[in-house]
Amino acid sequence: MDEPGRVEVQWIRVGAVAGLWACVAYPAAVFVPLPLGVSAALAASFGPALALGCVGLWRLIRLNHRSVAAGAAAGLNALGGALFTAMALVQMAIGAATGDRTERPLQAIWLGLDVAWDAYIGLGTVLFALSMLRHPRFGRVFAASGAAVGFTLLLFNLYTFPTPPANAGLLDLGPVVGLWYLAVTMQMWRSLRWAHAAASGGRT
Repeated sequence: MDEPGRVEVQWIRVGAVAGLWACVAYPAAVFVPLPLGVSAALAASFGPALALGCVGLWRLIRLNHRSVAAGAAAGLNALGGALFTAMALVQMAIGAATGDRTERPLQAIWLGLDVAWDAYIGLGTVLFALSMLRHPRFGRVFAASGAAVGFTLLLFNLYTFPTPPANAGLLDLGPVVGLWYLAVTMQMWRSLRWAHAAASGGRT
């Protein structure tokens, strides 16, 4: 394998590790009661981990075919991860300063950031899903499920804005999106041998 091919495989491996960490850091920061410093560290690490994971996924996809959609998805998700980190840290900082007496105007700050994060990750998910349709390591199941959950996430958040979908009687699709990316990350791990062969000029 030449040097560019070796770098591609390294990026995919790093992306799989980072993607797995992102799939752990997100639910831990959001749903697990932890000391404030630990929750803040998890939230701060999620954005960079998501960005690295998506770059690795983009490189895995482009080993099979050049995809504008996958490149755009990686960029959108990286921006979405930054918005999530900003939202979570703002929410934690306001909560630490006000306790349980947070006023609605302050809550609206992180609710707006929450919708912005969902908009970026929703669109990025749809674009990644579209780019997976013809990929031998993903295919129709990943494409159809990713497009459906990403589009529905966008629709729900924009329809109920500024109220979160879960508070408006709709389903919170954040965990569902997280499970889809966990499945994608595991498939990235399973595809490392394929990626090595593809980067060497062959297919398995």
